[in-house]
Amino acid sequence: MESMGNLRRTHYCGEVRLADAGQEMVVAGSIAKCRDKGGIIFADLRDTTGILQLVFDDSTDPEVFRKAGALKSEYVAIAKGLLRERDAKTDKIATGAVELYVTELRVLSGAETTPFEIRDEIKVKDELRLKYRYLDLRRPCMHEPLVVRSKICQLVRNYFCENHFCEIETPMLMKSTPEGARDYLVPSRVQPGHFYALPQSPQLYKQILMLSGFDRYFQIARCFRDEDLRADRQPEFTQIDVEMSFVTEDDVIGMNEGLIKTLWKEVLGIELATPFTRLSWDEAMARFGSDKPDTRFGLELMDVTDAVRGCEFAPFKNAAAAGGSVRLVNCKGLATQLTRKTIDKLVEVAKTYGAKGLAYTRLTEEGETSSFEKFLTGDEKAALRAAAGAQTGDVLLLVCDENSTRACTALGQVRLEVGRRCGLIDPDQFNFLWVTRFPLFEYSEEEGRYMAMHHPFTMPTDDSLDKVESDQGACYANAYDIVLNGVELGGGSIRINDPELQGRMFKALGFTEEKARESFGFLMDAYRYGAPPHGGMAYGLDRLVMLMMKKDSIRDVIAFPKVQNASELMSGAPDVVDAKQLNELRIRCTGETE
Repeated sequence: MESMGNLRRTHYCGEVRLADAGQEMVVAGSIAKCRDKGGIIFADLRDTTGILQLVFDDSTDPEVFRKAGALKSEYVAIAKGLLRERDAKTDKIATGAVELYVTELRVLSGAETTPFEIRDEIKVKDELRLKYRYLDLRRPCMHEPLVVRSKICQLVRNYFCENHFCEIETPMLMKSTPEGARDYLVPSRVQPGHFYALPQSPQLYKQILMLSGFDRYFQIARCFRDEDLRADRQPEFTQIDVEMSFVTEDDVIGMNEGLIKTLWKEVLGIELATPFTRLSWDEAMARFGSDKPDTRFGLELMDVTDAVRGCEFAPFKNAAAAGGSVRLVNCKGLATQLTRKTIDKLVEVAKTYGAKGLAYTRLTEEGETSSFEKFLTGDEKAALRAAAGAQTGDVLLLVCDENSTRACTALGQVRLEVGRRCGLIDPDQFNFLWVTRFPLFEYSEEEGRYMAMHHPFTMPTDDSLDKVESDQGACYANAYDIVLNGVELGGGSIRINDPELQGRMFKALGFTEEKARESFGFLMDAYRYGAPPHGGMAYGLDRLVMLMMKKDSIRDVIAFPKVQNASELMSGAPDVVDAKQLNELRIRCTGETE
Protein backbone atom coordinates (compact mmCIF):
# COMPACT_ATOMS: atom_id res chain seq x y z
CA MET A 1 0.00 0.00 0.00
CA GLU A 2 1.07 3.60 -0.58
CA SER A 3 1.16 6.77 1.49
CA MET A 4 -0.63 9.97 0.53
CA GLY A 5 2.72 11.52 -0.42
CA ASN A 6 2.14 15.17 -1.31
CA LEU A 7 -1.57 14.68 -2.10
CA ARG A 8 -4.04 16.44 0.19
CA ARG A 9 -7.80 16.48 -0.22
CA THR A 10 -9.13 19.71 -1.74
CA HIS A 11 -12.78 18.73 -2.28
CA TYR A 12 -15.35 16.32 -0.85
CA CYS A 13 -16.83 13.82 -3.31
CA GLY A 14 -20.50 14.59 -2.74
CA GLU A 15 -20.14 18.38 -2.89
CA VAL A 16 -18.79 18.95 -6.43
CA ARG A 17 -21.21 20.05 -9.14
CA LEU A 18 -21.26 20.92 -12.82
CA ALA A 19 -20.29 24.50 -11.97
CA ASP A 20 -16.95 23.11 -10.72
CA ALA A 21 -16.10 21.46 -14.06
CA GLY A 22 -12.65 22.41 -15.35
CA GLN A 23 -11.06 22.49 -11.89
CA GLU A 24 -8.18 20.30 -10.86
CA MET A 25 -8.88 18.70 -7.49
CA VAL A 26 -7.93 15.96 -5.05
CA VAL A 27 -10.55 13.66 -3.50
CA ALA A 28 -10.23 10.78 -1.04
CA GLY A 29 -12.41 7.95 0.21
CA SER A 30 -13.33 4.31 -0.26
CA ILE A 31 -14.12 2.53 -3.52
CA ALA A 32 -17.84 1.79 -3.57
CA LYS A 33 -17.77 0.03 -6.94
CA CYS A 34 -15.30 -0.50 -9.79
CA ARG A 35 -16.17 -1.37 -13.42
CA ASP A 36 -13.54 -2.33 -16.02
CA LYS A 37 -15.06 -1.88 -19.49
CA GLY A 38 -11.89 -2.82 -21.38
CA GLY A 39 -9.83 0.25 -22.18
CA ILE A 40 -11.86 2.38 -19.78
CA ILE A 41 -12.32 1.95 -16.02
CA PHE A 42 -14.98 3.61 -13.87
CA ALA A 43 -14.64 3.68 -10.08
CA ASP A 44 -17.15 5.19 -7.65
CA LEU A 45 -15.31 6.90 -4.80
CA ARG A 46 -17.34 7.33 -1.60
CA ASP A 47 -16.65 9.69 1.30
CA THR A 48 -18.79 11.08 4.11
CA THR A 49 -20.62 13.45 1.72
CA GLY A 50 -21.44 11.11 -1.18
CA ILE A 51 -20.07 9.47 -4.33
CA LEU A 52 -18.00 10.79 -7.26
CA GLN A 53 -17.19 8.78 -10.36
CA LEU A 54 -13.49 8.42 -11.21
CA VAL A 55 -12.49 7.72 -14.83
CA PHE A 56 -9.36 6.10 -16.30
CA ASP A 57 -8.90 5.47 -20.05
CA ASP A 58 -6.25 4.73 -22.69
CA SER A 59 -4.83 8.25 -22.35
CA THR A 60 -4.27 7.78 -18.59
CA ASP A 61 -0.70 7.29 -17.41
CA PRO A 62 -0.05 3.49 -17.74
CA GLU A 63 1.01 3.11 -14.09
CA VAL A 64 -2.10 4.92 -12.89
CA PHE A 65 -4.25 2.77 -15.21
CA ARG A 66 -2.60 -0.39 -13.84
CA LYS A 67 -3.39 0.61 -10.26
CA ALA A 68 -6.96 1.46 -11.25
CA GLY A 69 -7.36 -2.01 -12.69
CA ALA A 70 -6.45 -3.53 -9.33
CA LEU A 71 -9.03 -1.50 -7.36
CA LYS A 72 -11.68 -3.46 -5.46
CA SER A 73 -14.64 -2.54 -3.29
CA GLU A 74 -13.71 -0.79 -0.02
CA TYR A 75 -10.10 -0.11 -1.04
CA VAL A 76 -9.11 3.30 0.34
CA ALA A 77 -7.66 5.70 -2.20
CA ILE A 78 -6.77 9.30 -2.89
CA ALA A 79 -6.96 10.66 -6.42
CA LYS A 80 -5.98 13.83 -8.24
CA GLY A 81 -7.50 14.83 -11.53
CA LEU A 82 -9.62 17.18 -13.65
CA LEU A 83 -13.35 17.48 -13.03
CA ARG A 84 -15.31 17.31 -16.27
CA GLU A 85 -18.91 17.01 -17.48
CA ARG A 86 -20.17 13.46 -17.91
CA ASP A 87 -21.41 12.29 -21.27
CA ALA A 88 -23.95 9.92 -19.66
CA LYS A 89 -25.46 11.85 -16.80
CA THR A 90 -27.49 10.27 -13.98
CA ASP A 91 -29.83 11.64 -11.34
CA LYS A 92 -29.24 8.71 -9.00
CA ILE A 93 -26.43 10.57 -7.22
CA ALA A 94 -25.98 14.28 -6.52
CA THR A 95 -22.75 14.37 -8.57
CA GLY A 96 -24.29 12.59 -11.54
CA ALA A 97 -23.46 15.39 -13.98
CA VAL A 98 -19.67 15.26 -13.46
CA GLU A 99 -16.73 12.86 -13.20
CA LEU A 100 -13.07 13.12 -12.25
CA TYR A 101 -10.55 12.23 -14.94
CA VAL A 102 -7.72 10.90 -12.79
CA THR A 103 -4.09 11.81 -13.39
CA GLU A 104 -2.63 10.56 -10.09
CA LEU A 105 -3.83 7.72 -7.87
CA ARG A 106 -2.56 6.34 -4.59
CA VAL A 107 -4.04 3.19 -3.02
CA LEU A 108 -3.80 3.76 0.73
CA SER A 109 -5.35 0.56 2.06
CA GLY A 110 -6.63 -2.76 0.75
CA ALA A 111 -9.79 -4.53 1.94
CA GLU A 112 -11.00 -8.09 2.27
CA THR A 113 -14.36 -9.13 0.84
CA THR A 114 -17.01 -7.75 3.19
CA PRO A 115 -19.60 -10.02 4.90
CA PHE A 116 -22.35 -8.09 3.09
CA GLU A 117 -22.48 -5.56 0.28
CA ILE A 118 -21.98 -1.91 1.21
CA ARG A 119 -25.10 -0.53 -0.45
CA ASP A 120 -28.53 0.55 0.73
CA GLU A 121 -30.68 -2.23 -0.72
CA ILE A 122 -29.53 -5.29 1.19
CA LYS A 123 -31.34 -8.07 3.06
CA VAL A 124 -29.08 -8.94 5.97
CA LYS A 125 -29.91 -10.00 9.53
CA ASP A 126 -29.64 -7.18 12.05
CA GLU A 127 -27.23 -9.24 14.16
CA LEU A 128 -24.71 -9.39 11.30
CA ARG A 129 -25.06 -5.69 10.55
CA LEU A 130 -24.50 -4.82 14.21
CA LYS A 131 -21.51 -7.14 14.55
CA TYR A 132 -19.88 -5.35 11.60
CA ARG A 133 -21.28 -1.96 12.51
CA TYR A 134 -18.27 -0.13 11.05
CA LEU A 135 -19.21 -1.59 7.66
CA ASP A 136 -22.95 -1.01 8.09
CA LEU A 137 -22.33 2.67 8.82
CA ARG A 138 -20.58 3.07 5.45
CA ARG A 139 -23.91 2.52 3.70
CA PRO A 140 -25.40 5.90 2.69
CA CYS A 141 -28.76 5.16 4.35
CA MET A 142 -26.98 4.50 7.66
CA HIS A 143 -24.35 7.21 7.29
CA GLU A 144 -26.70 10.09 6.57
CA PRO A 145 -28.73 9.98 9.82
CA LEU A 146 -25.60 10.41 11.94
CA VAL A 147 -24.49 13.38 9.81
CA VAL A 148 -27.98 14.90 10.21
CA ARG A 149 -27.89 14.16 13.94
CA SER A 150 -24.66 16.16 14.21
CA LYS A 151 -26.28 19.09 12.39
CA ILE A 152 -29.29 18.94 14.70
CA CYS A 153 -27.05 19.11 17.77
CA GLN A 154 -25.29 22.17 16.36
CA LEU A 155 -28.61 23.87 15.62
CA VAL A 156 -29.86 23.08 19.15
CA ARG A 157 -26.75 24.66 20.67
CA ASN A 158 -27.02 27.74 18.47
CA TYR A 159 -30.72 28.22 19.20
CA PHE A 160 -30.43 28.03 22.96
CA CYS A 161 -27.25 30.09 23.13
CA GLU A 162 -28.95 32.81 21.07
CA ASN A 163 -31.77 32.79 23.65
CA HIS A 164 -29.45 33.34 26.66
CA PHE A 165 -29.16 29.72 27.78
CA CYS A 166 -25.97 28.43 29.35
CA GLU A 167 -24.74 24.92 28.44
CA ILE A 168 -23.66 23.17 31.65
CA GLU A 169 -22.54 19.57 32.14
CA THR A 170 -23.96 17.68 35.09
CA PRO A 171 -22.37 14.63 36.78
CA MET A 172 -22.36 11.18 35.21
CA LEU A 173 -21.73 9.59 38.60
CA MET A 174 -24.53 10.54 40.96
CA LYS A 175 -26.64 9.36 43.88
CA SER A 176 -29.22 6.63 43.29
CA THR A 177 -32.76 7.90 43.92
CA PRO A 178 -36.13 6.11 44.01
CA GLU A 179 -39.29 6.80 41.98
CA GLY A 180 -37.79 6.09 38.56
CA ALA A 181 -36.73 3.20 36.38
CA ARG A 182 -34.02 0.78 37.53
CA ASP A 183 -30.61 2.45 37.91
CA TYR A 184 -27.32 1.35 36.45
CA LEU A 185 -25.02 1.18 39.49
CA VAL A 186 -21.30 1.87 39.59
CA PRO A 187 -19.34 0.53 42.61
CA SER A 188 -16.94 2.87 44.37
CA ARG A 189 -13.41 1.49 44.85
CA VAL A 190 -12.47 4.07 47.48
CA GLN A 191 -15.71 3.69 49.46
CA PRO A 192 -16.36 -0.06 49.56
CA GLY A 193 -20.03 -1.01 49.69
CA HIS A 194 -21.09 2.36 48.26
CA PHE A 195 -22.41 2.90 44.75
CA TYR A 196 -22.91 5.68 42.28
CA ALA A 197 -25.82 5.59 39.83
CA LEU A 198 -25.60 6.62 36.21
CA PRO A 199 -28.11 9.43 35.62
CA GLN A 200 -31.57 8.55 34.33
CA SER A 201 -31.82 12.29 33.66
CA PRO A 202 -30.15 15.43 35.02
CA GLN A 203 -33.44 16.37 36.75
CA LEU A 204 -32.19 17.18 40.25
CA TYR A 205 -29.05 18.92 39.04
CA LYS A 206 -30.85 21.17 36.59
CA GLN A 207 -33.23 22.27 39.34
CA ILE A 208 -30.24 22.96 41.56
CA LEU A 209 -28.78 25.09 38.74
CA MET A 210 -31.96 27.21 38.77
CA LEU A 211 -31.47 27.66 42.52
CA SER A 212 -27.86 28.58 41.74
CA GLY A 213 -28.97 31.59 39.71
CA PHE A 214 -28.15 30.40 36.18
CA ASP A 215 -31.68 31.27 35.01
CA ARG A 216 -31.53 29.33 31.72
CA TYR A 217 -29.73 25.99 31.28
CA PHE A 218 -29.48 23.40 28.54
CA GLN A 219 -27.44 20.29 27.92
CA ILE A 220 -27.24 17.52 25.34
CA ALA A 221 -27.11 14.91 28.08
CA ARG A 222 -26.35 11.20 28.15
CA CYS A 223 -28.85 9.24 30.25
CA PHE A 224 -29.13 5.61 31.37
CA ARG A 225 -32.02 3.36 32.37
CA ASP A 226 -31.79 -0.35 33.10
CA GLU A 227 -35.10 -1.38 31.54
CA ASP A 228 -36.37 -3.80 28.91
CA LEU A 229 -35.55 -2.69 25.38
CA ARG A 230 -37.73 -2.18 22.29
CA ALA A 231 -37.46 -0.45 18.92
CA ASP A 232 -37.55 3.06 20.41
CA ARG A 233 -35.70 2.38 23.67
CA GLN A 234 -32.02 1.90 24.53
CA PRO A 235 -30.27 1.50 27.91
CA GLU A 236 -28.23 4.60 27.12
CA PHE A 237 -29.79 7.49 25.27
CA THR A 238 -29.44 11.22 24.70
CA GLN A 239 -31.69 14.04 25.90
CA ILE A 240 -31.92 17.65 24.90
CA ASP A 241 -32.37 18.93 28.43
CA VAL A 242 -33.76 22.42 29.17
CA GLU A 243 -34.64 24.40 32.31
CA MET A 244 -35.78 28.03 32.75
CA SER A 245 -36.45 30.32 35.71
CA PHE A 246 -39.27 32.83 36.19
CA VAL A 247 -41.48 31.13 33.61
CA THR A 248 -44.95 29.72 33.18
CA GLU A 249 -46.02 26.67 31.19
CA ASP A 250 -46.76 28.94 28.21
CA ASP A 251 -43.22 30.35 28.31
CA VAL A 252 -41.61 26.91 28.23
CA ILE A 253 -43.90 25.70 25.45
CA GLY A 254 -43.31 28.83 23.35
CA MET A 255 -39.53 28.57 23.66
CA ASN A 256 -39.55 24.93 22.62
CA GLU A 257 -41.93 25.43 19.72
CA GLY A 258 -39.34 27.90 18.43
CA LEU A 259 -36.67 25.18 18.63
CA ILE A 260 -38.80 22.63 16.73
CA LYS A 261 -39.67 25.21 14.09
CA THR A 262 -35.99 26.02 13.61
CA LEU A 263 -34.96 22.36 13.29
CA TRP A 264 -37.64 21.49 10.75
CA LYS A 265 -36.82 24.53 8.62
CA GLU A 266 -33.03 24.17 8.70
CA VAL A 267 -32.84 20.38 8.37
CA LEU A 268 -35.90 19.48 6.29
CA GLY A 269 -36.79 22.80 4.66
CA ILE A 270 -40.30 22.61 6.15
CA GLU A 271 -42.07 25.66 7.59
CA LEU A 272 -44.15 24.62 10.59
CA ALA A 273 -47.13 26.66 11.71
CA THR A 274 -47.12 27.57 15.40
CA PRO A 275 -48.56 27.52 17.98
CA PHE A 276 -49.13 23.78 17.95
CA THR A 277 -52.49 22.32 18.97
CA ARG A 278 -52.93 21.68 22.70
CA LEU A 279 -55.08 18.95 24.23
CA SER A 280 -55.57 18.21 27.90
CA TRP A 281 -54.74 14.66 28.98
CA ASP A 282 -58.45 13.99 29.59
CA GLU A 283 -59.37 15.19 26.09
CA ALA A 284 -56.56 13.24 24.40
CA MET A 285 -57.63 10.03 26.14
CA ALA A 286 -61.33 10.58 25.41
CA ARG A 287 -60.84 11.40 21.71
CA PHE A 288 -57.89 9.19 20.78
CA GLY A 289 -57.41 6.69 23.59
CA SER A 290 -53.80 7.80 24.04
CA ASP A 291 -51.78 10.47 25.81
CA LYS A 292 -49.60 10.60 22.69
CA PRO A 293 -52.25 10.65 19.95
CA ASP A 294 -51.54 10.30 16.25
CA THR A 295 -53.74 12.96 14.67
CA ARG A 296 -52.76 12.32 11.05
CA PHE A 297 -56.11 10.53 10.59
CA GLY A 298 -59.60 10.59 12.10
CA LEU A 299 -61.46 7.65 13.67
CA GLU A 300 -61.94 9.51 16.93
CA LEU A 301 -63.40 7.67 19.92
CA MET A 302 -66.96 8.36 21.05
CA ASP A 303 -68.55 7.79 24.44
CA VAL A 304 -71.81 5.89 23.77
CA THR A 305 -72.43 4.76 27.34
CA ASP A 306 -75.75 6.57 27.61
CA ALA A 307 -77.01 5.05 24.37
CA VAL A 308 -76.61 1.49 25.71
CA ARG A 309 -77.08 2.05 29.43
CA GLY A 310 -79.60 -0.48 30.73
CA CYS A 311 -79.45 -2.74 27.65
CA GLU A 312 -79.41 -6.51 28.04
CA PHE A 313 -75.93 -6.99 26.59
CA ALA A 314 -74.15 -7.86 29.83
CA PRO A 315 -70.67 -6.42 29.10
CA PHE A 316 -72.14 -2.98 28.23
CA LYS A 317 -74.67 -3.09 31.06
CA ASN A 318 -72.12 -4.07 33.70
CA ALA A 319 -69.51 -1.54 32.61
CA ALA A 320 -72.02 1.31 32.74
CA ALA A 321 -73.42 0.17 36.12
CA ALA A 322 -69.93 0.06 37.62
CA GLY A 323 -69.19 3.66 36.64
CA GLY A 324 -67.14 2.71 33.59
CA SER A 325 -67.94 3.42 29.97
CA VAL A 326 -68.62 2.06 26.50
CA ARG A 327 -66.42 3.60 23.79
CA LEU A 328 -66.93 3.39 20.03
CA VAL A 329 -65.00 4.10 16.84
CA ASN A 330 -66.91 4.45 13.58
CA CYS A 331 -64.64 3.24 10.78
CA LYS A 332 -66.39 5.22 8.06
CA GLY A 333 -66.56 3.48 4.70
CA LEU A 334 -64.14 0.71 5.69
CA ALA A 335 -66.51 -2.27 5.68
CA THR A 336 -64.88 -3.83 2.62
CA GLN A 337 -61.42 -3.62 4.22
CA LEU A 338 -62.44 -4.65 7.74
CA THR A 339 -63.58 -8.19 7.08
CA ARG A 340 -64.58 -10.59 9.83
CA LYS A 341 -61.10 -12.14 9.65
CA THR A 342 -59.49 -8.71 10.09
CA ILE A 343 -61.80 -7.87 12.99
CA ASP A 344 -60.72 -11.10 14.73
CA LYS A 345 -57.15 -9.78 14.63
CA LEU A 346 -58.33 -6.45 16.05
CA VAL A 347 -59.94 -8.34 18.93
CA GLU A 348 -56.49 -9.63 19.88
CA VAL A 349 -55.12 -6.08 19.80
CA ALA A 350 -57.84 -4.95 22.21
CA LYS A 351 -57.17 -7.85 24.56
CA THR A 352 -53.43 -7.12 24.54
CA TYR A 353 -54.20 -3.72 26.03
CA GLY A 354 -56.49 -4.96 28.79
CA ALA A 355 -59.93 -5.16 27.16
CA LYS A 356 -62.01 -8.28 27.64
CA GLY A 357 -63.03 -8.18 24.00
CA LEU A 358 -64.05 -6.06 21.01
CA ALA A 359 -67.68 -5.76 19.90
CA TYR A 360 -68.50 -4.88 16.30
CA THR A 361 -71.19 -4.13 13.76
CA ARG A 362 -70.52 -4.29 9.99
CA LEU A 363 -72.95 -2.41 7.74
CA THR A 364 -72.53 -3.57 4.13
CA GLU A 365 -74.63 -3.45 0.97
CA GLU A 366 -75.10 -7.23 1.31
CA GLY A 367 -76.41 -6.99 4.84
CA GLU A 368 -75.54 -6.32 8.48
CA THR A 369 -73.58 -8.46 10.92
CA SER A 370 -73.00 -7.73 14.58
CA SER A 371 -71.55 -9.47 17.59
CA PHE A 372 -73.96 -7.81 20.05
CA GLU A 373 -76.93 -6.01 18.48
CA LYS A 374 -79.25 -9.02 18.91
CA PHE A 375 -79.20 -8.18 22.64
CA LEU A 376 -80.42 -4.62 21.99
CA THR A 377 -84.00 -3.46 21.48
CA GLY A 378 -84.91 -1.68 18.28
CA ASP A 379 -84.82 1.68 20.05
CA GLU A 380 -81.46 0.95 21.66
CA LYS A 381 -79.96 -0.11 18.33
CA ALA A 382 -81.30 3.02 16.65
CA ALA A 383 -79.97 5.24 19.46
CA LEU A 384 -76.51 3.66 19.22
CA ARG A 385 -76.30 4.02 15.45
CA ALA A 386 -77.56 7.60 15.63
CA ALA A 387 -74.90 8.45 18.25
CA ALA A 388 -72.26 6.87 15.99
CA GLY A 389 -73.53 8.52 12.80
CA ALA A 390 -73.56 5.04 11.25
CA GLN A 391 -74.27 4.50 7.54
CA THR A 392 -73.99 1.63 5.08
CA GLY A 393 -70.31 0.89 4.47
CA ASP A 394 -69.28 1.64 8.06
CA VAL A 395 -67.87 -0.63 10.75
CA LEU A 396 -68.57 0.14 14.40
CA LEU A 397 -65.96 -1.10 16.89
CA LEU A 398 -66.71 -0.95 20.63
CA VAL A 399 -64.85 -1.59 23.87
CA CYS A 400 -66.36 -1.41 27.35
CA ASP A 401 -64.77 -1.60 30.77
CA GLU A 402 -65.43 -0.70 34.39
CA ASN A 403 -62.27 1.43 34.10
CA SER A 404 -62.86 4.10 31.46
CA THR A 405 -59.15 4.78 30.97
CA ARG A 406 -58.56 1.11 30.17
CA ALA A 407 -61.46 1.09 27.70
CA CYS A 408 -60.10 4.20 25.95
CA THR A 409 -56.55 2.85 25.85
CA ALA A 410 -57.57 -0.49 24.32
CA LEU A 411 -59.83 1.09 21.70
CA GLY A 412 -57.14 3.70 20.99
CA GLN A 413 -54.73 0.91 20.05
CA VAL A 414 -57.40 -0.68 17.85
CA ARG A 415 -57.83 2.72 16.18
CA LEU A 416 -54.10 2.86 15.39
CA GLU A 417 -54.12 -0.66 13.97
CA VAL A 418 -57.08 0.20 11.72
CA GLY A 419 -55.23 3.31 10.56
CA ARG A 420 -52.16 1.27 9.66
CA ARG A 421 -54.04 -1.61 8.01
CA CYS A 422 -56.30 0.63 5.95
CA GLY A 423 -53.62 3.06 4.78
CA LEU A 424 -55.12 6.08 6.53
CA ILE A 425 -51.81 7.49 7.76
CA ASP A 426 -49.82 9.89 5.57
CA PRO A 427 -46.12 9.10 6.24
CA ASP A 428 -45.04 12.49 4.87
CA GLN A 429 -47.15 14.48 7.31
CA PHE A 430 -45.76 15.97 10.55
CA ASN A 431 -48.53 16.54 13.12
CA PHE A 432 -47.31 18.17 16.33
CA LEU A 433 -49.37 18.76 19.42
CA TRP A 434 -48.99 19.33 23.15
CA VAL A 435 -50.72 17.18 25.73
CA THR A 436 -51.16 19.17 28.94
CA ARG A 437 -52.73 18.91 32.40
CA PHE A 438 -51.65 15.35 33.14
CA PRO A 439 -52.76 13.54 36.28
CA LEU A 440 -50.33 14.33 39.07
CA PHE A 441 -50.41 10.75 40.38
CA GLU A 442 -51.09 7.31 38.93
CA TYR A 443 -52.02 4.27 40.97
CA SER A 444 -49.61 1.34 40.86
CA GLU A 445 -51.28 -2.02 41.37
CA GLU A 446 -47.84 -3.56 41.84
CA GLU A 447 -46.80 -1.07 44.53
CA GLY A 448 -50.27 -0.74 46.03
CA ARG A 449 -49.97 3.04 46.20
CA TYR A 450 -50.07 6.23 44.20
CA MET A 451 -46.88 7.18 42.39
CA ALA A 452 -45.84 10.36 40.60
CA MET A 453 -46.90 10.17 36.95
CA HIS A 454 -43.84 12.24 35.98
CA HIS A 455 -41.63 12.81 39.04
CA PRO A 456 -42.03 14.06 42.61
CA PHE A 457 -41.00 17.64 41.75
CA THR A 458 -43.92 18.45 39.43
CA MET A 459 -46.07 21.41 40.43
CA PRO A 460 -49.77 20.59 40.98
CA THR A 461 -52.32 22.76 39.23
CA ASP A 462 -53.86 25.51 41.35
CA ASP A 463 -57.14 23.59 41.68
CA SER A 464 -55.27 20.51 42.97
CA LEU A 465 -53.18 22.09 45.73
CA ASP A 466 -55.62 21.24 48.51
CA LYS A 467 -56.07 17.62 47.32
CA VAL A 468 -52.45 16.45 47.20
CA GLU A 469 -52.74 14.38 50.37
CA SER A 470 -56.50 13.79 50.54
CA ASP A 471 -57.69 13.01 46.98
CA GLN A 472 -54.72 12.02 44.89
CA GLY A 473 -56.78 10.51 42.07
CA ALA A 474 -58.33 13.94 41.41
CA CYS A 475 -55.04 15.89 41.23
CA TYR A 476 -53.63 17.34 38.02
CA ALA A 477 -50.14 18.58 37.18
CA ASN A 478 -48.61 21.54 35.42
CA ALA A 479 -47.03 19.02 33.07
CA TYR A 480 -46.84 18.86 29.28
CA ASP A 481 -45.62 16.49 26.58
CA ILE A 482 -44.82 17.33 22.98
CA VAL A 483 -46.12 14.64 20.61
CA LEU A 484 -45.33 14.03 16.94
CA ASN A 485 -47.30 11.50 14.88
CA GLY A 486 -48.21 9.41 17.90
CA VAL A 487 -44.73 9.46 19.45
CA GLU A 488 -43.80 11.34 22.61
CA LEU A 489 -40.84 13.53 21.62
CA GLY A 490 -40.34 15.00 25.04
CA GLY A 491 -41.99 16.25 28.16
CA GLY A 492 -41.61 18.45 31.16
CA SER A 493 -43.34 20.43 33.85
CA ILE A 494 -43.32 23.48 36.06
CA ARG A 495 -41.44 22.45 39.21
CA ILE A 496 -42.32 22.83 42.86
CA ASN A 497 -40.28 25.66 44.39
CA ASP A 498 -41.98 25.73 47.81
CA PRO A 499 -40.28 23.50 50.42
CA GLU A 500 -43.53 23.02 52.34
CA LEU A 501 -45.39 21.85 49.21
CA GLN A 502 -42.48 19.61 48.27
CA GLY A 503 -42.69 18.00 51.70
CA ARG A 504 -46.40 17.38 51.18
CA MET A 505 -45.67 15.73 47.84
CA PHE A 506 -43.14 13.38 49.41
CA LYS A 507 -45.67 12.53 52.11
CA ALA A 508 -48.39 11.86 49.51
CA LEU A 509 -46.01 9.48 47.74
CA GLY A 510 -45.45 7.50 50.92
CA PHE A 511 -42.02 8.87 51.83
CA THR A 512 -41.21 9.11 55.50
CA GLU A 513 -39.39 12.28 56.45
CA GLU A 514 -36.24 10.19 56.96
CA LYS A 515 -36.54 8.54 53.53
CA ALA A 516 -37.19 11.85 51.79
CA ARG A 517 -34.14 13.37 53.45
CA GLU A 518 -32.00 10.35 52.64
CA SER A 519 -32.93 10.52 48.95
CA PHE A 520 -33.38 14.23 48.31
CA GLY A 521 -31.88 15.99 51.32
CA PHE A 522 -29.53 18.18 49.30
CA LEU A 523 -32.44 19.51 47.21
CA MET A 524 -34.60 20.11 50.28
CA ASP A 525 -31.74 21.99 51.93
CA ALA A 526 -31.20 24.10 48.80
CA TYR A 527 -34.86 25.15 48.80
CA ARG A 528 -34.40 26.70 52.24
CA TYR A 529 -32.26 29.42 50.66
CA GLY A 530 -34.73 30.64 48.08
CA ALA A 531 -35.89 29.01 44.86
CA PRO A 532 -37.23 30.88 41.83
CA PRO A 533 -40.30 29.55 40.01
CA HIS A 534 -38.89 27.35 37.28
CA GLY A 535 -39.75 24.68 34.74
CA GLY A 536 -38.36 22.89 31.77
CA MET A 537 -38.46 19.80 29.64
CA ALA A 538 -36.35 17.19 27.92
CA TYR A 539 -36.49 15.71 24.43
CA GLY A 540 -35.34 12.30 23.35
CA LEU A 541 -32.75 13.26 20.74
CA ASP A 542 -32.69 9.73 19.31
CA ARG A 543 -36.45 9.72 18.72
CA LEU A 544 -36.33 13.22 17.28
CA VAL A 545 -33.73 12.23 14.68
CA MET A 546 -35.54 8.94 13.97
CA LEU A 547 -38.79 10.75 13.15
CA MET A 548 -37.12 13.49 11.12
CA MET A 549 -35.29 10.88 9.04
CA LYS A 550 -38.39 8.63 8.82
CA LYS A 551 -36.57 5.64 10.28
CA ASP A 552 -38.30 2.73 11.97
CA SER A 553 -35.96 2.37 14.96
CA ILE A 554 -33.69 4.57 17.03
CA ARG A 555 -30.96 1.98 16.36
CA ASP A 556 -30.70 3.51 12.90
CA VAL A 557 -29.73 6.92 14.29
CA ILE A 558 -27.32 5.74 17.01
CA ALA A 559 -23.74 4.93 16.04
CA PHE A 560 -23.31 1.85 18.24
CA PRO A 561 -26.68 0.70 19.63
CA LYS A 562 -27.48 -2.17 21.98
CA VAL A 563 -29.70 -5.14 21.12
CA GLN A 564 -32.63 -6.46 23.15
CA ASN A 565 -30.48 -8.13 25.83
CA ALA A 566 -28.56 -4.83 26.25
CA SER A 567 -25.39 -6.14 24.62
CA GLU A 568 -23.35 -4.35 21.96
CA LEU A 569 -22.51 -6.95 19.35
CA MET A 570 -19.52 -5.27 17.73
CA SER A 571 -17.36 -4.96 20.86
CA GLY A 572 -18.96 -7.77 22.88
CA ALA A 573 -20.03 -5.58 25.81
CA PRO A 574 -20.95 -6.36 28.53
CA ASP A 575 -18.21 -8.85 29.35
CA VAL A 576 -16.68 -10.53 32.38
CA VAL A 577 -13.81 -8.81 34.16
CA ASP A 578 -10.85 -10.37 35.91
CA ALA A 579 -10.75 -11.25 39.59
CA LYS A 580 -8.27 -8.45 40.39
CA GLN A 581 -10.74 -5.77 39.32
CA LEU A 582 -13.55 -7.36 41.34
CA ASN A 583 -11.35 -7.67 44.42
CA GLU A 584 -10.43 -3.97 44.22
CA LEU A 585 -14.14 -3.15 44.23
CA ARG A 586 -14.88 -5.63 47.06
CA ILE A 587 -17.34 -7.43 44.76
CA ARG A 588 -17.96 -11.17 44.66
CA CYS A 589 -20.10 -12.72 41.93
CA THR A 590 -22.76 -15.13 43.15
CA GLY A 591 -24.40 -17.75 40.94
CA GLU A 592 -23.39 -18.79 37.46
CA THR A 593 -22.66 -16.41 34.61
CA GLU A 594 -23.28 -17.19 31.00
